[in-house]
Amino acid sequence: MSALTIDITVPRAAFDVVAQLEVTSGHALALVGPNGAGKSTVLAAIAGLVDGTGSVHLDDRDLNNLPAEQRGVGVVFQDFLLFPHLTVRDNVAFAARVSVGGWKAAREAAQPWLDRFDLAGLADRHPEALSGGQAQRVALARALASEPAVLVLDEPMASLDVEIRDDVRTDLAGYVRDFGGPTIIVSHDLDDAKALGDELAVIEKGLIVQRGTLAELAAAPATPWIARFASR
Repeated sequence: MSALTIDITVPRAAFDVVAQLEVTSGHALALVGPNGAGKSTVLAAIAGLVDGTGSVHLDDRDLNNLPAEQRGVGVVFQDFLLFPHLTVRDNVAFAARVSVGGWKAAREAAQPWLDRFDLAGLADRHPEALSGGQAQRVALARALASEPAVLVLDEPMASLDVEIRDDVRTDLAGYVRDFGGPTIIVSHDLDDAKALGDELAVIEKGLIVQRGTLAELAAAPATPWIARFASR
């Protein structure tokens, strides 16, 4: 069983983000906390998108010694960040090129992901022609097409309309369970955290202040914010 272990410090203007966490294969951790607490900074440090000190280990391999593209971390951003000039097929194939090389081979490798995420009928569309739920599926397929060892999702429901969130949340929870590697999901929404995470970790002002199941957090909240969040 693989384990992602992080022990990082990332300087910020208001405070340093200091996080120690471990997530094992097949386990999804929901990282929650107030706005500006450092949630997205933790994910960016794992993915190699911000500079910090410390270590990000996947088993015995320190990812901090590797550039972002070699870390094996699949990322789904809050706004999905699909390439607007590429079709759905080529957005997914772009990630597959990391492992197979060349557009022809990458498009062939992308096809199973298009099928799995029910995107084959949308393969020739560009991102501006997609709904929010469709764009999310493309972003997740792109993240997984590179065959990552670790999956991180930054507020994956935030850009979706309220009326489709329940259905999309259910689908996303299934995809996360099927992934099989260590997964961290940033969210400020209790429903998302409950549906997507096996466990919650709470960060406030750059520090991890409590970790546990929702029931454990509700029974003995370490801070007033946790008490309010867990009782919603």
